[in-house]
Amino acid sequence: MAEKTGKGGARGKEAEKTKPKMAEKVVEGLEGLEGISEAELIARIKEFLRKKYYKKLLNASSKETAVVVKYGDLDKFSPELGDMLRIEPDRFLSVASKAIETIDLPNPVKMRVSHFPDMTHIRDLRAKHLGKFICIEGIVRRASEIRPEIMETVWECPECGERITQLRKGSFVSRPFECGNCGNRRGFKQTAKNMIDARWITLEEPFELVEGERPSQLNLVLAEDLTSPDHRRMTEPGSRLKASGILREIPKGKTYDVKLDFFMDTNHIEPTEVGWERLVLTKKDEEEILKMSKDPNIYRKLTASLAPSLYGMNEIKESIILQLFSGVPRTMRDKTTFRGEIHLLLIGDPASGKTQLMKLVPQIVPRSKYVSGKGTTTAGLTASVIKDEQFMGGWVLEAGAMVLANKGLLSVDEFEKMDPNDQVAMHEALESGTVSIAKASIVATLPAKTSVLAGGNPKFSRFDDYQSISKQITIADTLLSRFDLKFILRDVPNAEQDRKVVDHILKTREGNYEPAIPKIEPDFIKKYVSYAKLNCKPILTKESGRVLRNFYLRTRKKAEAEGAPIPITLRQFEALMRLSEASAKIQLSPEVRMEDAKRAIRLMQYSLRQLGMTESGEIDIDKSEGLISSSERGKIRIVMEIIAELSKTKKQIARGEIEEEARKQGIEKDNVDEILDKLKTDGTLFEPSPGYLERV
Repeated sequence: MAEKTGKGGARGKEAEKTKPKMAEKVVEGLEGLEGISEAELIARIKEFLRKKYYKKLLNASSKETAVVVKYGDLDKFSPELGDMLRIEPDRFLSVASKAIETIDLPNPVKMRVSHFPDMTHIRDLRAKHLGKFICIEGIVRRASEIRPEIMETVWECPECGERITQLRKGSFVSRPFECGNCGNRRGFKQTAKNMIDARWITLEEPFELVEGERPSQLNLVLAEDLTSPDHRRMTEPGSRLKASGILREIPKGKTYDVKLDFFMDTNHIEPTEVGWERLVLTKKDEEEILKMSKDPNIYRKLTASLAPSLYGMNEIKESIILQLFSGVPRTMRDKTTFRGEIHLLLIGDPASGKTQLMKLVPQIVPRSKYVSGKGTTTAGLTASVIKDEQFMGGWVLEAGAMVLANKGLLSVDEFEKMDPNDQVAMHEALESGTVSIAKASIVATLPAKTSVLAGGNPKFSRFDDYQSISKQITIADTLLSRFDLKFILRDVPNAEQDRKVVDHILKTREGNYEPAIPKIEPDFIKKYVSYAKLNCKPILTKESGRVLRNFYLRTRKKAEAEGAPIPITLRQFEALMRLSEASAKIQLSPEVRMEDAKRAIRLMQYSLRQLGMTESGEIDIDKSEGLISSSERGKIRIVMEIIAELSKTKKQIARGEIEEEARKQGIEKDNVDEILDKLKTDGTLFEPSPGYLERV
C-alpha cells in the first residue's frame, strides 16, 4: 500500500509540476492584467464605454436591446482587455456587465462584441478552443422555434428556510443535494426560476471550404435579444452568417458520458450574405443606378457583363439577365396567384460552356445555390425531417436547396441525370413557389420562390434538331412545360465561327482584352437588381398588352388548319408577360412599354425556333414541350387506321403486315416500330404471341 501511495504521491507531484505551467500560459496570454483587481477592470471598461459608446449605450437602453462593441475599438483602447475577451470571455463579459450596471441607464444593457478578427473553421474546432471566444462562418441548415429555457432555479429548504440557487449545467437543472445551512437533504420546494427566450440553430460550413468531404456542423444557442424578429429572419435556414461567442461542451448522452459535443453560446451574429431586401445601398449607388437605367445601351451592357469570357450566346445571356430581374408576382381578387420567377433550361452539346455559365450566375444572386444532378435527391432539393432530441427537442425540418434558395436562384446542372422521382419533387416549387411536406407528424408548406436555371446534356451527346426533346433528354414533359424559355447550346463546325471563338479564348488569357472585361462589375449588378426588385413593379399597359395579344393570336391562327401543329399555348403567353415585366424593370419603368413586349417576343421566338421547329419549317409547341408532335400524331392515326382495317378480317395481326401497309402510306419501318411500342405501353395493343399484335 505504501508503494502505491508513493507512486500516487509521485504522480501527484508530477501533476503539481505541470499545473503551474498551464497557469503560466493563461497569465502569459493576459500579460498586463496581473495583479489588477476586479474594481480596476470595471473602471477601465466603464471608461472605454463612456468614451466610445455612451450614445449607443443610451440608445440601446431606451430600446431595450444590446450594445454592440467592435473588437478593434476595444483592442485599440486596451490590448489587455482584448486578450481577456479572447482567452477568458466569461470573466470579461461578467466584468463588462458589472461595469454597465455602474452607468446610470434607464434599462439594463447587455454587451455584444462584433468584428472579431480571427476566423476559425468549424472543422478545426478542438478541445483547446473550449471556453474561448471564437468566430465562425456558415450557412444555417436548420433552426428550432423560439422557446423559453430555464437558466437557474431557486429552492427553499423546508427545515431552515434557506434559499438555494441551482444553476443550469448543459441542458439540465438539478435539485439541490443538501442544504448548505442545516444539512437537510429532502423536501426542497422550488420557489422561482429565471428563464430566457432561446433558439437553437445548426450552422454548416460553406461549400467552398469543404475539400471533398462532408461539411462540418456546429449547434448554436441564441438567447435574449438575439431572438428578436429581425434576428429570427436573419437566422432562417439558408442564411449565411458570421457568429462569434464562447465554445462550450455538452455530454453526448447522459450527464456522466465521457464523450462530449461542442455548442456555441452565441454573443453576436451578423449576416455575410443578405437577401435582395437587406442589401445596403449608398446614396451614390442609387444615383449611379438611376443614371444607368436611363442609358439606352443598358441591355447590351448587362448582357456583355455576364460571363464575357464566354464567346457569343447573346440571347441566352440576355434571358438570364431578365431572369435575375424577374417578373412581378400577382395575386388576383379570387386569391389566384401568378408567379414572377422566370425558369430557364439550357440543353448543351459537350464543351459548349453551359456549366461555366451555370456556376457563375449564382455568384451574382444572393441566397443562391448550385447543385449537380447525380448527387441530388428529393430530400436535398425540397425538405427532409430529422430527429434531434438533444438540441432541437424532437423532429425538425431540414430545408433543401430550393427552400434554402428562397427569393434567390437555384442552378441545377446535369438535370437529366437526376432520378425521375426526384425531378417530380420540383413540380410544385416551379409553378407555385412552395414545397409541401407531411412526414413524422410534421405537416408544413415552406416558401420556395426560387428562379431555376437548369442545364442538361442530350442522351446521345449531340442534339438532333428534328427529334422531339423528350427523346433526347430524360425530363418529364410536365416538368419541361414549366420552363419559360428553353435553349440549345450547339457545337456546329463552322470555320468562321470557330476562328472567332478560338481568337476570343486566346485573347482573354492576356488579361487586358477589353471584350473579356465586364462592362458592369458583378457586385454592382447585384445592387442594381436589388434596387429594381424593391422599387419597381411595372404594370402592363394596354398598348404593350395588345402587342403580346396580337402575337399570340397571329401565331395560334396558323394552327386552325386540320392537322396543323399548335405553335404556342397560354403557358408561353404568361411567360411573355413575365419577360416583358423583367425587361421594364431594367430601365426602372413603371409601365411595360412596347419595346419590352417586343424584346420578350424576340426571345420567345428564338427559343421556339430552336426546340419546336418541325421538318416542314413550322413551329410545334408539343415538340418543344416534349409531347407528341402534330406530325407524330398524324402517323399514329394512320397506323391505328391500318390496325382497325386489318382487325376486321383477323383477330391477331402480324407485325410485318402492319409495317408493309404503313410503308405504302409513306411511314418508315423505324417510325412504325416506335409507334407500335408506344401503343403497347399505353395499353391500346398487346402481344399474344411473338410477332403478332391484337387490339385490347
